[in-house]
Amino acid sequence: MAGLAGVAATGAVVARAERRRRQYTPDEIRERLHQRVAEAATDGAGAASDDISVTE
Repeated sequence: MAGLAGVAATGAVVARAERRRRQYTPDEIRERLHQRVAEAATDGAGAASDDISVTE
């Protein structure tokens, strides 16, 4: 019985997430992706320079 309740709850969560995704316009999705890539690029560049140590 608990398994059926878990399956039903999971289905409800997936359906809710799908409804949220469908509300975005293609332009909004594109803008969000560009924003995430820009954030990842700045985070990645900072992390890479932090890892490099120069000893003389």
